[in-house]
Amino acid sequence: MARGRGGFIGQDGLNAPDSPTAVSGTAGDASVSVAFTAPTDVGGSAITGFRAQSNTGVGVSGSSSPITVTGLSNGTSYTFNVWAINAFGYSAPSDASTGVSPAYVVPAGRAVFGGGTGSNDETLDYVEISSTGNATDFGDVVIGGKGQDTAGGTASTTRGIWAGGYSDDPRNIITYITIASAGNATDFGDLSSANYGVYGGNNATRSVFGGGNGSLSSNLEYVTITSTGNSATFGNLVTSHNRGAGCCSPTKGFQIGGTSRDNIDVWTTATLGNATDFGDLLSSAEPQAASNETRGIVGASNSNTDIAYITMASAGNAVDFGDLLTSTRPTGGAAANSTRWVVGGGGSNQNVIQYVTISSTGNATDFGDLTVGRYYMGALSNANGGLY
Repeated sequence: MARGRGGFIGQDGLNAPDSPTAVSGTAGDASVSVAFTAPTDVGGSAITGFRAQSNTGVGVSGSSSPITVTGLSNGTSYTFNVWAINAFGYSAPSDASTGVSPAYVVPAGRAVFGGGTGSNDETLDYVEISSTGNATDFGDVVIGGKGQDTAGGTASTTRGIWAGGYSDDPRNIITYITIASAGNATDFGDLSSANYGVYGGNNATRSVFGGGNGSLSSNLEYVTITSTGNSATFGNLVTSHNRGAGCCSPTKGFQIGGTSRDNIDVWTTATLGNATDFGDLLSSAEPQAASNETRGIVGASNSNTDIAYITMASAGNAVDFGDLLTSTRPTGGAAANSTRWVVGGGGSNQNVIQYVTISSTGNATDFGDLTVGRYYMGALSNANGGLY
């Protein structure tokens, strides 16, 4: 029988179970997995379930350990109690767990490379960023030709967005893919005008696109990633960036370089408004860029094999990082996760994929090969710096 720890008032405490023990929590994204040991003394009848509850009153019931409590706030510390339940009622609460803080769990990251100019300009292929090896076929873009619907690659943890491109003439198409599931791109909506050489950045919910070689090349436009529809006005760049590059932190987006451009523009992704000056590249370039949450890596940063980086929290000029194995200009496609930056294609219709470790400096290392060589292409990742 239960040893008198007692159930809730109004229930049969003598026949309720003993309390669970050894309660602990493991952090997840806005959630905590609460583990515990079920009591050996179940009271007057078998245990029918358990309830795990935070010190703020958020609780979830389940049949066994662990129980995942959702609806929590990342970065906030919670403690948890667990109750055992049988036909006679609830046990007394367990001793509280130690504090645990939910946090966004950064995925290992998949990079998807799209379109371009080459022998097969409709191709989408992908790699897992944390590994090395050759790319695998993912599907096809909507319209082939010089990065059609593959410029402006941005992404949430689940969906990738492409915007603009070039196929005989500039296009205004926006398309999307579900990153975890290989398949062809699907129409999302339209930019306000036809444009190519467009690049952008994102946070967890919004993609912002800017620059390019269309009539609105100094504009910034945005979409909500989880929806579909046409883009809306965000603001303006400091100057136009044709064939520049884009990257992002959790709060900021960046437009970097471009044809005869060395300037870097920055905007706050959650707030509509104009970009401001951030600093300059090593020299004018048609680069490739991607980032983790703190550092943006820029390939072909002065039109050859140089790699540079920016520290996104602090305005300033790009700093030398190292060298590429081969030039990725004209434009290859770059993507990143929390630790690695990868770039594929570019140059003379090459199929090379290269990578660096973002937190260090040094030269690029061979990663593998694209399924087909091409340039003027785009790339995106579901672990980019805007998602932390």
